[in-house]
Amino acid sequence: MSLWKTVTLDVRPILANGEDPFNTIRERVDALKAGEVLTLIAPFLPAPLIELLKGEGFGVRVERRSDGGWVVNFQRD
Repeated sequence: MSLWKTVTLDVRPILANGEDPFNTIRERVDALKAGEVLTLIAPFLPAPLIELLKGEGFGVRVERRSDGGWVVNFQRD
């Protein structure tokens, strides 16, 4: 059992609609409290976002999905 609250955001539908998910991601990230995790599901590795949030002090864990997509966990320390 995880002690952290996890918020999941699947950006694939947002991207499929031709929209940029950055503002939605930013809102979710900014709402995280210490110890909380945002689990992002994306069709590609969001390398610029990973670097941005690492620079802001977030812990990052990346996992490749069997369908070719990516799961990226951002944790606020």
